[in-house]
Amino acid sequence: MLYLSSFCTHNMEVILLKWLSVCFAGIVFYLVKRLLVPKISYALPPGPKPSPLLGNLRDMPLERAWLTYAAWGKQYGEISSISVFGSRVIILNSAKAAIDILEKKSAITSGRPHMTMTRDLVGWDGSLIFQQYGERFRQIRRMYRMLFGSPSSVKAFHAIQKHVTLRFVQNVLNKPEELSAHVRKAIQTTILKISYGYDVQEGNDPLVELANKAMGQFSEATTPSAYLVNTLPILKYLPSWFPGASFQKTALFYRQTLRDLLETPYNLVLEQMAAGTASHSFVSSQYEGRSLSPEEDDLIKWSALSMYAGASDTTFSPIYAFFLAMTIYPDIQAQAQAELDSVVGTDRLPTFDDRNSLPYTNAICKEVLRWNVVVPLVAHVALQDSIYNGYLIPKGSLLFANIWQILHDEETYPNPEIFDPTRFMGSNPQPESREACFGYGRRTCPGVNLADASLFISCATVLAVLRIKKHVEDGKEITPTLEQTDGSISHPMPFKCDIVPRSAEAEALIWG
Repeated sequence: MLYLSSFCTHNMEVILLKWLSVCFAGIVFYLVKRLLVPKISYALPPGPKPSPLLGNLRDMPLERAWLTYAAWGKQYGEISSISVFGSRVIILNSAKAAIDILEKKSAITSGRPHMTMTRDLVGWDGSLIFQQYGERFRQIRRMYRMLFGSPSSVKAFHAIQKHVTLRFVQNVLNKPEELSAHVRKAIQTTILKISYGYDVQEGNDPLVELANKAMGQFSEATTPSAYLVNTLPILKYLPSWFPGASFQKTALFYRQTLRDLLETPYNLVLEQMAAGTASHSFVSSQYEGRSLSPEEDDLIKWSALSMYAGASDTTFSPIYAFFLAMTIYPDIQAQAQAELDSVVGTDRLPTFDDRNSLPYTNAICKEVLRWNVVVPLVAHVALQDSIYNGYLIPKGSLLFANIWQILHDEETYPNPEIFDPTRFMGSNPQPESREACFGYGRRTCPGVNLADASLFISCATVLAVLRIKKHVEDGKEITPTLEQTDGSISHPMPFKCDIVPRSAEAEALIWG
């Protein structure tokens, strides 16, 4: 026993000595590495000097942030940054920086900002726009790709788009002073038909009114500087009666509007399917020959709403901007109409088959997207540390691609404030506006082909049969200007114009 005890004690000493030797060797290796291997450190992108306590809170723009960020780009370069309560915000003011960071490094820069107000309090967490890159995100995108992921797949909706566009032109002639409402309703009619098989009523439609209300609230809630709770998420725990916590009551009101929009058209499809009266739509097609789990049901419900949310304002904005551009630039309108008369003639309406033969009309569509930027700032989140041009992009940083600045870069687009379709024509065209305006990386807009088709057929049809003129007051023509609204989705401020048929032949085409 004594021998066994001595043996165990000896072995323990040996093991202890070996362990201490390994630890000592590790410490020596670490110290030698620190002394001999230079530590590489990277600076954060430059930007306004922060204050000790508030960071750059005072520098945060309260409206039209893209203009302030563009000014920083001229001062600090293509990539700049600020700090707000310890959170890093990085602004990308060039197409190169946006492509290098958001596309080439998309695996680590495809995160989504949390947006506490919109996601947690209002309840938009189930929608595509707020999904982090993962299985749910891929499932929704997969369904969209099957529906309208390519120009050829979008052909299935051409008949709907042509019908809605003709109805739109008729409404514009009846009440041209309500142009904005007509544009919005035409887009809603198309997307509600595609997603839910819903036929919008003439006049005031209850579902359209509900959708307008919900999307207006969404745009306001997602404005980066609108709510401090987006910067300080801990504020979401404040009770609504607490001073400064009125956002809680606002969120509760917005939440109910969202739930109504999520459930109402979806339940209507289910009721029609049960009665055997449902039209073919995205929702009804998902149920054909299938028994769905609650998780699948929730996924389809949010996918349909995300489809509507993604298409309504983002398609409304360029079509409304087209009318503004044609009002300001009558010579461009006349040149496009001459092209249409030459290619299509005056005895029929243009179709999608005419598109390849209408280069100037196509160029107008491209210039509308560049001139009036629908989504001025595209937000991503860095999922891990990375380096760009010697600058550190820390994990968790909010990345803003300043699409407005990218499409108004004077070096890329000379005289960017001028509406000039010819910049996309000839032997040396300027870069396609569509490449930037629909986003970068894995979060590009999935409905780009549908939106592009709607823009073309709307512009071509309007140019073929209508004349858009400057409004006259007190005998003087009023020339409007492009002034964009604030918000995550931007569109032209209201403007006045006069709209009449181009000719008696055109009027006959309009009314059939």
